[in-house]
Amino acid sequence: MRSLFSYVTIVAAGAIVFYACSKDKSDSSTVPSGKQELSLYLTDGPTDFFDKVNIDIKSVKVLVDTCDKTRRRRDDDDSVQCKVWDSLSITPGVYDLLSLRNGIDTLLAGGMVKDGTIRRIVITLGTNNSIVKDSVNYPLNLLNGQSITIKLFGHEWENFSSGRYRLWLDFDCGRSIVRLNNGKFNLVPFIRAFIIKESGSIKGVVKPGNSKSIVTVFNATDTAYALPWIDGQWKVRGLNTGTYSVYVNGGNGYQDTTINNVSVTVGKEANVGTITLHK
Repeated sequence: MRSLFSYVTIVAAGAIVFYACSKDKSDSSTVPSGKQELSLYLTDGPTDFFDKVNIDIKSVKVLVDTCDKTRRRRDDDDSVQCKVWDSLSITPGVYDLLSLRNGIDTLLAGGMVKDGTIRRIVITLGTNNSIVKDSVNYPLNLLNGQSITIKLFGHEWENFSSGRYRLWLDFDCGRSIVRLNNGKFNLVPFIRAFIIKESGSIKGVVKPGNSKSIVTVFNATDTAYALPWIDGQWKVRGLNTGTYSVYVNGGNGYQDTTINNVSVTVGKEANVGTITLHK
């Protein structure tokens, strides 16, 4: 999805990247002086072209600028001695990104790191990456190595309690997977970062469930997608304040329909109710 909240820069060193069922693992204890606690969530901007998008995640680390605690954007030539790499705790394994849609996410990584501004997130991948299309498994090829470097400006994280920060990474599968002329698939990242309290959302239900619809939420500057569950429920998050249209592209012979003038406000969830399609 495009510019719906805040895009991050993905640095080509193995460039790829990637609410809600997971909860913060932080407790009520005080964050130690000189430290901060991070929670990094993974969610998906879906595509109906694939049945599964499997990403093999091995580790996550962050680059902390300990000389800058204002979380303002700074030039890249900051003093090297202020930069410290810290690892986050994760559960390594293969993540099906298409299961993380319609408001579902997972706590990808978290832990205590040195206090300061987060300049980079690096996600290291394994080799067990694949997509499934029409029940056939295809390897998903990585470009330029197997690490993901996400460049941040410093202000992206939500300070939800004293010394604790969280951030969502939205992996747009539809734009991130490229099919080549030889039939192979490459992973080319298209990611955005957002936080819940500084964005809005739209949800609804598409009936009947077998319409196999794709929902597009859009206005003059933003576009987002949703792939409803089998019961028709869908949700799009990370929207800026504004007025949107909801376009439902019906499948299985069902007609398309559009709902206009849906108002979105930061911190609120707009509900368009049940949208019934007809043949």
